[in-house]
Amino acid sequence: MSEVQNVIIIGSGPAGYTAAIYAARANLKPLLFQGLQPGGQLTITTDVENYPGYPEGIMGPEMMDQFRTQAERFGTEIRFEQINEVDFSTRPFTLKTDFDTFQAHSVIVSTGASARLIGLEAEKALMGRGVSACATCDGAFFPDKEILVVGGGDSAMEEAHYLTRFGRRVRIVHRREEFRASKIMVDRCKANEKIEWLLNRALVDILAGDDGKVRAAVLEDPRSGEREEVECDGVFIAIGHTPNSEIFKDKLEMDENGYIVVHDGTNTSVEGVFACGDVMDHIYRQAVTAAGTGCMAAIDSERWLENQAH
Repeated sequence: MSEVQNVIIIGSGPAGYTAAIYAARANLKPLLFQGLQPGGQLTITTDVENYPGYPEGIMGPEMMDQFRTQAERFGTEIRFEQINEVDFSTRPFTLKTDFDTFQAHSVIVSTGASARLIGLEAEKALMGRGVSACATCDGAFFPDKEILVVGGGDSAMEEAHYLTRFGRRVRIVHRREEFRASKIMVDRCKANEKIEWLLNRALVDILAGDDGKVRAAVLEDPRSGEREEVECDGVFIAIGHTPNSEIFKDKLEMDENGYIVVHDGTNTSVEGVFACGDVMDHIYRQAVTAAGTGCMAAIDSERWLENQAH
């Protein structure tokens, strides 16, 4: 077991790296664990055009490389390992990877969330090439295009309604005629003349054109098994997100969906443990808001550590 750290940051991405930059500049010598997906969801995003400071846009993986480099420049130690067990019952806190055990006076949780996908190979292969799980992030790339939105909850209705700002036509694909979405959200979409409905249809495949981008979706009627090929330029998967909070179950207070509950900034239910980014934010889920809460968590951690010293 190594010496007790001032602060350990669990997870990378905009929230974790920003927390590391602020903590390092405060001379806290943070130790950051990247996890299994260094850089988080942005590493599966192509062009990022809505982050301030990049007027020409930037590729998601390149942006995360820059965040990481900046964090290292100020003295952050970064490990390509995953924390898989935590003990917040006593101080200093104890955290374990497959290889070692670590202790810290404070912990910042920035493990993010994962967009739920259907599980098709084509989803992964065409992610960022016509397949997306974030309308706010990628909608502007589909001006006057044919767009499919897959899902039947409020997320799908919100995404579809938003995408009508850009697409020529937005069609909602849902395997039933009933929706989990609230009536007000369904009614709003029904009132939007750009939205059409492909009900009793399940997405079973996504096809690429010669340019390597989405050209069509294969839909199946669950009742008859009949399949059809629907031409489109974009497929937005809108079946929700899952916060990466499993290892904190029964350790930190969470809401019914598994998002970590914070109060007074980024404080969790355990004093000295802070949470930032998509693991606590089920509303905005943007790189810039994640970075903002990462800054908050580092400042909250720094102030808490100062108070412990007095």
